Amino acid sequence: MRWFTIKKTAKLGIKSLWMHKLRSTLTTLGIVFGVCSVVAMLAIGEGASRETQAAIARLGSTNLIIETIKPPQEQADTGKVEAMRNYGLTYADAETIHNTIPYVEVTVPVRELDQEARYLNRQIAIKIVGTIPWYTEISPIRLMRGRFLGSTDLQYGQAVCVIDEQVARELFAFDDPIGTDVRIYGNYYRVVGIVTQAAAVRLKEEPAVGDKSGGVAGYIYIPITTAKRCFSEVNYSFSGGKQSLEKVELQKITVKVRSAEQVLPMRDILDVLLARLHKAKNDYHITVPLEMLRYAAAERRRSSIVLGSIAAISLLVGGIGIMNIMLATVSERTREIGIRRALGAKKRDIVIQFLSETLLLTLAGGIIGIILGSVIPFLVTYFSRQPTAITGVSLILAFGISAAVGIIFGLYPAYRAANMDPIESLRHE
Repeated sequence: MRWFTIKKTAKLGIKSLWMHKLRSTLTTLGIVFGVCSVVAMLAIGEGASRETQAAIARLGSTNLIIETIKPPQEQADTGKVEAMRNYGLTYADAETIHNTIPYVEVTVPVRELDQEARYLNRQIAIKIVGTIPWYTEISPIRLMRGRFLGSTDLQYGQAVCVIDEQVARELFAFDDPIGTDVRIYGNYYRVVGIVTQAAAVRLKEEPAVGDKSGGVAGYIYIPITTAKRCFSEVNYSFSGGKQSLEKVELQKITVKVRSAEQVLPMRDILDVLLARLHKAKNDYHITVPLEMLRYAAAERRRSSIVLGSIAAISLLVGGIGIMNIMLATVSERTREIGIRRALGAKKRDIVIQFLSETLLLTLAGGIIGIILGSVIPFLVTYFSRQPTAITGVSLILAFGISAAVGIIFGLYPAYRAANMDPIESLRHE
């Protein structure tokens, strides 16, 4: 019997809303825009966060990346005139790390150079990566065709190379790169394989040593022994009327340990070892992708809270609008309330009637807002190429907030309507 009464009262509230379609629609818009903004902002923030975390994760959670940095000028100037500045990571550093530190599985030295690659009448800017055959164990690249660099290539300094897919498209167009020769800095290199393009992840704000422009088409990998033989380690520059010579052997050394638990202790060990090898030059930087990944996860949580809070403000404004409209509705329907009370309706019935109207408005707005909020991220991804990600948590959160707004902001108008004096209500004109 009670369920029948509640159902009948709810139907009466729906009928009342249907009689004022325009007002009900305008009232719902506040909730629609609020829920839509919550879903869309959380999706955009989640997509950006996932992209960042995926890029960091590709660097390897058990890797430590040591990079050469240019030491401050005042540290390089020791009071005597130096014909050439010699700083940065060396081949000896890589050997020492591999031979003296336990728990190190792989040590990969890397030398990077900005050059131009030529094939027939085509020419593109590329970055040469001089490395060793087990580079693929610490890198996000994946072999697509052919083979990667081999031990024989490294031992004899063979003039072979592996190109990434972007170089294959721009330099070779419709030709098959495998087995053809690429000209770089006056020398020819036989293409033996194609790999996926390396993920571009900026580890620090400052550019890496040797990175002049960053506007390269892709990467070409050659044996590090070949790079040492064919390319000088001395860089010459002329600026401000001054000439300078700088010698840098390696731009990067990547160290892979056995487990993630050993990463942070290994960072301290490497720091102590390199500080002894490099005296007080301060010409290296150790990056721990695992730390960056944890920081990115924490930043993701913070940004989600901030974005959700900002978007929830619009829901709050929409709830205030609904309360204002419902209070006006109560005033307009004072006589109706008095008649219902005179015919035997209880306070509970009046509360259910007006609360059902408010809940219907907010839930309808929540459903429409979720639909619109789910469409906007797809449009953002389509037009701006920015990744977005809609999560079930954001949808539940948005819908739950809209329902809560309906209950919270609908209780006072319903309570006010239920506590009207029936006799005074009947006298109302």
